[in-house]
Amino acid sequence: MAEAKSYTPRLKAQYNDAIRAKMREKFSYTNPMQIPKVDKVVINMGVGDAVNDRKVIEQAVQELTRIAGQKPVVNKAKKSIAGFKLREEMAIGVKVTLRQDRMYEFIDRLVTIALPRVRDFRGLNKKSFDGRGNFAMGLKEHIVFPEIDYDKVDKIRGMDIIVCTTAKTDEEAKALLSEFNFPFRK
Repeated sequence: MAEAKSYTPRLKAQYNDAIRAKMREKFSYTNPMQIPKVDKVVINMGVGDAVNDRKVIEQAVQELTRIAGQKPVVNKAKKSIAGFKLREEMAIGVKVTLRQDRMYEFIDRLVTIALPRVRDFRGLNKKSFDGRGNFAMGLKEHIVFPEIDYDKVDKIRGMDIIVCTTAKTDEEAKALLSEFNFPFRK
């Protein structure tokens, strides 16, 4: 029986071949396990309109599935808030956590295709690190991803993207993400 060839994402190969060596040289790590890596990517899409119309959450699930390549989890309200007409256990958002190959594929598409398509894009904010090496960013329009058919979109939604790394400091995380060609502001 012929063995199937395994596919390695472009960014994963780039990380293993070049970025690890650059990071080790720049920060002079003594142990290879100290070299930071991207751990996971969490994509969150809040859908407040789902309070009035349940079909909205299904649409958001389909769109986020296309973007991430993996079915998202539906987030439910923890408690009722009368001012927002929100009841406990109502669906109010969707999120997906990407790891391994899907994570590298998503980062590749985000950096090379989606971010350049953002209107009036001037770069990512350097201050969006949380102090522990994780980077958070927001997109106002989910239609910048090529997987989304613009004609079938009922409403443009925003999304939060959190890139979690194993870096101990923001400086290390920024250096790692810069090697992945994240377009930070100068």
